[in-house]
Parts: sequence; structure tokens; C-alpha cells
Amino acid sequence: MLVIGCQLGAPSEPDPWLTLPAGNGPGAGKHVVLISGDEEYRSEEALPMLARILSVHHGFRTTVLFAIDPETALIDPNNQSNIPGLDALDSADLMVLFTRFRELPDAQMAHIVDYLDSGKPIIGIRTATHAFRYQRNPDSPYAKYDFQSRDWPGGFGRQVLGETWVNHHGKHGEQSTRGVVNPDHADHPVLRGVGDIWGPTDVYGVTELPEGSRVLVWGQVVEGMSPDDPPLQGAKNDPMMPLAWVRHYRGETGNTSRIFCTTAGASVDLLSEGLRRLLVNAVYWGLGMEEEIPDSSNVEIVGDYQPTFFGFHPESEYWREKALRPSDWRLP
Repeated sequence: MLVIGCQLGAPSEPDPWLTLPAGNGPGAGKHVVLISGDEEYRSEEALPMLARILSVHHGFRTTVLFAIDPETALIDPNNQSNIPGLDALDSADLMVLFTRFRELPDAQMAHIVDYLDSGKPIIGIRTATHAFRYQRNPDSPYAKYDFQSRDWPGGFGRQVLGETWVNHHGKHGEQSTRGVVNPDHADHPVLRGVGDIWGPTDVYGVTELPEGSRVLVWGQVVEGMSPDDPPLQGAKNDPMMPLAWVRHYRGETGNTSRIFCTTAGASVDLLSEGLRRLLVNAVYWGLGMEEEIPDSSNVEIVGDYQPTFFGFHPESEYWREKALRPSDWRLP
């Protein structure tokens, strides 16, 4: 008994995830889980910022999960095999996924797969089209979620979101993206109040979306890396690639989920008010709350937000120098 008492009196380590309480808003009683984990586009910055907006301005309770170095408990996007806290999905009403080439332990991945079969809504951002890659454990029961899967063609990306990784359609790091609203679906609730969308990431290639998909925003290749640059002339924009779409996914249990996916969304892309509003509206739509989407959703950034430009940092030592923990993203 004395040993137990000593343990209870010891200072506890902070959780390796971030939980933000719900403020006032229509989202009261709803739990949104946002999963980060990519080496390039700074999802570990983008998703906490988005979670703050959803919690403070819209009343959702949010949980943000991160790729964590188990030895240091620091955020390390290069760690492809550890995202603690995925059991939060067991109580989630909506999942936002922004990962790249993750190969999670079966016990962690099981929570994601159970969620996929629940019929609850899913939002995929940028590299979620190639969210998983199984190389270390090709015999895993979840290997079919690999973006190159042959057993389940295109893996999670194509089967659930509607597309897997294809290519950089625009020149990566040289040609940016302007979002062009599809006039055929301009009255869709996800587009309510959405104006200019621009981001420095390039347009991704998309082959053919599944039947029933609706493209809400086209991705226009821009000549340079400034929002004032003109669209690229020629075949790259004729036709334009889908940038954001909605569809439905029927899981193995027969339950059907509302799906929203965008190939934009790097942390620097989310400086775009239009893109932030698109994502917030997608949360409402996914939850069947489209009637509660205002004419112009509040997407004002909460606290300081200085996103890192996209790019690889191959050495984990870089992240040890940054020494960021999930708790660093708590509300100011």
C-alpha cells in the first residue's frame, strides 16, 4: 500500500496527445479526433490550429493525436510507427486524418479500422490519400490499407477517400494552387461562405474518382508561389484536377460514412481563410449538421500561428531540437 501511495503522489507525465475543451457553439456534445503524422507538410502544426478553431468558435470537444518518439515523448513526425491515444476514436463522432506512410502497430491500427466500419464521418487532408504504408510487417492483417495495395487496390486512399497517391501534377515547390469552386455544386453546404482559396503546395494528380463523388473545388495550377501569380497556361489546367470532393464510403459492416477529402492542407496552406472555412464546414456536413453552417463560419485563428514551410527534415535530431510536446498546443 505504501508503494502505491508513493506512486500516486509522484508528478504525472502529461498525456502524449492534446485535448481541448468545448466552448460555446453548435458542436456541443460532439467529439472530433484529429490525427497528425507526416514528415513533410507539418500536420502537427495544422491540426492543433484547426482543433482550436473547432473548439473555441464552434463548441466541439477536440482531441489531437501526434507521431511521438516513445523515448523522449516529443513530437517526431519521422516516427512512422507510433501514434498514441488512438483509442480516442472509440468515442469520436468525426475523424480528421492527416498522415503519410504510417505503419502502426496492429493494436493502434485496430482503432482506426473499427472507426472506418462504424459509419461515422471522415475528413482526409493532403497526404491522407497515402496515409499508410506496410513495409516492416507485410503480413499484418491491416496491410491492405497500404496506398499501393493490390489486394484492396489503392488501399485506404482510393477505397475510402476516393484516390490514392498518383503524382505531383503541379511542380512541387515551384507552382502553387488556387482553388476554383465548381459551379455545378456551388450551392453545396460545404462551400457556404467559401471565397478565395490559395496555398503554396502544388496540385496533386487525380486519376478518376469513384462514381457518386462530387468535386466541390478544382485545383488550378498557378505559375509561381505567390497568390498574385497567374494560372499556368496549357494542358495542366485543361482540365483542372479535383482539389476537394465529397463521397460516401460503405464499410465492411455495411455502415456508410460521409467522406470529405482535400489534397490541399499543409500548415502554410491553412493561412488561407477560404481553406479553413472549407474544412470547418466539412466537419458540420460530415456530422449531418449542414443546416447549422452559418453564411460565413468563424475561422479566426486562435492564438499565435506561425506555420513552418513544408519540407523534409530527415534527422530526428531536428525534432529533438524543436522539443515540441502536445501540451505546447494548449489554448493560450
